[in-house]
Amino acid sequence: MSASCKNASISRRRIFQSVAASGVLAGCAAAQSANPQGGDTHGIRFLQAQTQWSPEPDAPTGMRTEQAPLSPARLLYWDCGGAGEPVVLMHAYTGSAETWAYQRDALVRSGYRAIGYSRRGHLGSERGPANDPGETVADLHALVDHLGLDRFHLVGVAAGGFGVTDYAISHPERVRSITLASTLSGIDEEEFLALSRTLTPPEFYALPSEMKEVGPSYRAANPSGLARWIELEQRARVGERLTQRKANRISWDALRALPMPALVMTGDADLYLPPSLLRLIKQRLPHWRAAIIAEAGHAAYWEQYEAVNATLIDFLNGVSARD
Repeated sequence: MSASCKNASISRRRIFQSVAASGVLAGCAAAQSANPQGGDTHGIRFLQAQTQWSPEPDAPTGMRTEQAPLSPARLLYWDCGGAGEPVVLMHAYTGSAETWAYQRDALVRSGYRAIGYSRRGHLGSERGPANDPGETVADLHALVDHLGLDRFHLVGVAAGGFGVTDYAISHPERVRSITLASTLSGIDEEEFLALSRTLTPPEFYALPSEMKEVGPSYRAANPSGLARWIELEQRARVGERLTQRKANRISWDALRALPMPALVMTGDADLYLPPSLLRLIKQRLPHWRAAIIAEAGHAAYWEQYEAVNATLIDFLNGVSARD
């Protein structure tokens, strides 16, 4: 078993305190005081932006990466192992199993068992039958059964968030919590869909992925990080776009009925899920936790990983303490 994962016995409380000491979460209170019409009014937390970035952390020693022998499509995954609660990460359409380095590192250091995989048609995973893209829910369920996971936390960004809500509705007994970052979450309500359609006219999709997904502040401030994001994005997909079916209609009622805690985040420069749409989600689902991250676009997990990681780990620790 991975030495890094086994040695992640340092208490989650100490890890969170060290992250908070860095100023990421300390800045939340200051941001709310400076902008009382934001989080105080809508129950939404405002997170400060980081302005310096580190290279991607190395993979933990002993982390295994392999292709799960599933049918009808084998899926590439990595697993840090260890005795911590499992956290399964579901990537964006522009991502793959290899885009989670910053989150994987933070989760392992906080004592969690981090797991990520590539969905069908993404790096290292098969596409399956040409005439049947299948369901994300079915693929994920086969993978977690293959890994012997009983209950786990589920995290999704962008298109990965569609799979998170869909799976939580289908198999609520297996999910400890859900985290939805920079994602429309597959919500099928017409009011929500109509608003989102106004943000992405046909011309929008002709733009390069980095213009649609990476916020302008990050593009200007961190050219090397942007170049790395583009490299990973270009490696992520194999062949033409593959869109899998949903198993459920994802309605407000279906989401309200979910028994597990939920966290939703977005960047203040997200072109798909701007703060106004996050506020609509919060209005319809007031019991969900919510946060807006400064200077972040649709790829907040990459652009502002300190705020994303600190908020995610705080949320997971709270869920674990209640279980």
